[in-house]
Amino acid sequence: MTRSSNRRDALRLGVVAAAGVLPLAGASAANAATPAPAGRRPDNPHGPFLEVTAYGAKGNGTTIDSPAINRAIKAAAAAGGGTVYFPAGTYASHSLRLRSNITLFLDHGATLLAAAPKNGVGFDDPGDGAGNPYQDFGHSHWRASLIWGEELENICIQGPGRIDGAALVRNMSASSPAGTGDKAIALKLCRNVVIRDLTIVRGGHLSILPTGVDNLTIHNVKIDTIRDGINVDSCRNVRISDCTINTHGDDAIVLKSSYALGFARPTENVTIADTMVSGYDVGTVVDGTYGRDDPAAADRDGPTGRIKFGTESNGGFRNIAISNVIFDRCRGLALETVDGGLLEDITISNVTMRDVSNAPIFLRLGARMRGPAGVDVGRLRRISISDVTVHNADPRYPSMIVGLPGHDVEDVRISNMRIHMRGGLSMTEAAEQPANLINTFFAEPGAREPYAVPERPQAYPEPAMFGILPAWAFYIRHATGVQLDNVDARFERPDTRPAVVLEDVRDAELHHVRLQKAQGAPTFVLRNVTDFAVHQGRPVEDVRIAGHVDVREI
Repeated sequence: MTRSSNRRDALRLGVVAAAGVLPLAGASAANAATPAPAGRRPDNPHGPFLEVTAYGAKGNGTTIDSPAINRAIKAAAAAGGGTVYFPAGTYASHSLRLRSNITLFLDHGATLLAAAPKNGVGFDDPGDGAGNPYQDFGHSHWRASLIWGEELENICIQGPGRIDGAALVRNMSASSPAGTGDKAIALKLCRNVVIRDLTIVRGGHLSILPTGVDNLTIHNVKIDTIRDGINVDSCRNVRISDCTINTHGDDAIVLKSSYALGFARPTENVTIADTMVSGYDVGTVVDGTYGRDDPAAADRDGPTGRIKFGTESNGGFRNIAISNVIFDRCRGLALETVDGGLLEDITISNVTMRDVSNAPIFLRLGARMRGPAGVDVGRLRRISISDVTVHNADPRYPSMIVGLPGHDVEDVRISNMRIHMRGGLSMTEAAEQPANLINTFFAEPGAREPYAVPERPQAYPEPAMFGILPAWAFYIRHATGVQLDNVDARFERPDTRPAVVLEDVRDAELHHVRLQKAQGAPTFVLRNVTDFAVHQGRPVEDVRIAGHVDVREI
């Protein structure tokens, strides 16, 4: 197993931790988000509202209802569009094939249940897919899903009902048995899409995968699943709001820009707001018990459940705003571009994190370059992060801003941030890299000089990749134009590593930065730094270095 692929393989092979309101008549699918008065029922099952039971669906949890539901979808499309209505019941199904100008409406008490294949009969064949090896099978195929659509417009999937992907697998490959399915909702090259007011449990590899989708709204969706929640891949004009997403074993919301379309396309013009992501035990957020029995994901780090950009990053990411988000019992924010894409013009604000299982902030410019040959290393620049509160973070992983030699992370602003780390480490651990502390799934084992942190340009980007770092609050390397303003960082137990290490950094300025200090430990360590300043900080009040320093402790 190569280190560049080991996290994906762990997620693929890990053990699963847990096994009346209608839209307005005549509304288009994209505008069907406004409910009609409670209790309204369709008078004519062959009019604008097509009740699935009128097409033969039983809703008894055992009869395979997908043929009947697909008949209703086909009839609605033939009429120029309409709402396919699911009254209360459990609809055991295989693949539902969406069409343009269609709303799927799951009423209170309605569950769309992914049914197990039988004798090779089940979900649709995955098809030819992307036709290239630059992303995994799940991100390269769409049709082996509970609900799928390609090249459609004006579609809506809405609740208040539930989607239960009971029979969906957490990983699929070309050798999977016929009839296997791995996603709850998969859309490719669609536009004007609304997904709202649903609950999705056990969503397989990917609960929601839109690829190349424009004008996408995901609102008030609850997801509690074994792997990824929402993967937005190569999409434009996306709004995600008021969602609750619990994904112990993988990422909650992921922005990707893969090569699955056969070309590089950026993910851009995205907002994520008023949302909670978490890593509680699978199934325990939707049932209200918030379990904490499972301490680690399959890749051996703590629960996942975060917001992440990457790993697939061929097309890049730009013009993205994230605000009012809670991270609870999960990993921190990760912004990664490692396949040649630009990651730029990102604003993140009003974030709280509790019980953080790796770096609160991880900015990584790498050179994995999984894509067509001849592409240059990407750029990571113009990042603004403000008003962040972090409590009880894993001391092994400070916040990191890490580029490559000759490829700096550029123009990063972090302001109004409060950080509480658990502490308790020292430079001894940074030198010895104890096997019981480092995650060898990502990190290279073996003792080293504490500041001799390996570059690992082609490695899978994850905070654990560097082992125990020689800083407890911030580790900044290969960066230009970094500003910290009004940052307060403290530890629960004394940590005798420096608070901040800067290496190969130009133009770093810190205003009103307060950093707790252990006895005998420096606050800052500068290595190959040019133009460094501290203003009105504690315990270091004012420092101005206009030139270059090779090594200096402050």
